[in-house]
Amino acid sequence: MSDDDDQYQDFLDLLNATYDTTDPSYVVSGTVKICAKEYVNKFGAKFIPFFYYVNFLLSYLGNGLVLYIIYKYEKLNTVTNIFLLNLVLSNILFASSFPFWAMYHVSEWSFGVALCKMVSSAYFIGFYSSILFLTLMTFDRYLAVVHAVTAAKSRKKTYAVIASVAVWCISIVASVKELILRNVYTNPVHGQMCEESGFSASTMKRWLLVSYYQQFLVFFLLPLFMVMYCYISITVRILSTRMKEKCRAIKLIFVIIFTFFACWTPYNIIILLRAVQISNISEEGESCSVSEKLDYALYVTRNIAYLYCCISPVFYTFVGKKFQSHFKRLITKKIPCLQRHISLSSQSTRTTSQRTPHSTYENWTHIHIHI
Repeated sequence: MSDDDDQYQDFLDLLNATYDTTDPSYVVSGTVKICAKEYVNKFGAKFIPFFYYVNFLLSYLGNGLVLYIIYKYEKLNTVTNIFLLNLVLSNILFASSFPFWAMYHVSEWSFGVALCKMVSSAYFIGFYSSILFLTLMTFDRYLAVVHAVTAAKSRKKTYAVIASVAVWCISIVASVKELILRNVYTNPVHGQMCEESGFSASTMKRWLLVSYYQQFLVFFLLPLFMVMYCYISITVRILSTRMKEKCRAIKLIFVIIFTFFACWTPYNIIILLRAVQISNISEEGESCSVSEKLDYALYVTRNIAYLYCCISPVFYTFVGKKFQSHFKRLITKKIPCLQRHISLSSQSTRTTSQRTPHSTYENWTHIHIHI
């Protein structure tokens, strides 16, 4: 036997020895399921960008209009206007990420690591702060109506600024993981991906569960309970007064609660179901059919929730008489030919603008019934 034959035999012996020393306890005998989700991905690439662009346009048009009216006709010396301004800014920040996600759904992430982290952070900071500012505005309504006398002393500009800073800090802390975990990597099939990565599968699973349960508990259940409690208390208080527009106010409160519940509940139920599914994957294996159905449901319900988030400032302002009056003034100024068709009450506008933030309950409800 030649030297080459000896070396080849030594190589085979080494290979066999390496194979034989494998610990059988590390061998997995089960079948690992991999869900391709081809149709889900096609659905997302076809329809989701459209929803993102629509939400982006509606958000910038609606929030931009509210922002312009606040700048043109209002002053930031009231609690309501400070909260409304912050809500508008949070929605604009949130919507600014939509074009990036729309292009990402069409092909791949082509904006680099820095923008991946920045866009993801802006997305979640804007999303969380928008929910919290909506809740904060509701709580402020509750204080001003149900505890009008006591709130008149505490509802100062300082209170609004401190509360707004607290909301931004909470939103940033809740989103800081995006700066840490978001990264860009190359997927053999889908190309450049902007996803949470860089740690072991078990660590990423724990962080994903933290995100889902944080979303459901902190940014859905808690705001929902607060909104319902505040508006039920406001309704009870309105019923006990002699306000002429009592029925209109109660109907408006019902519409607000129903809209909030209808838009946010489906999305957060899907979030909870996904969290439960991820928790049970290691024990029972992943069901591709269930996973695909949840993905379809997530695409639809998420965009409904985002749409409400984007148009909420318009919804919260233009059902109020004061902002309706401002809007009419703006329209007639820009389009004079419409002046004959739009009735303006200058006396009502002047009276409304001169109200102090410490008005009595009946006056406050009449002016700020946009809730």
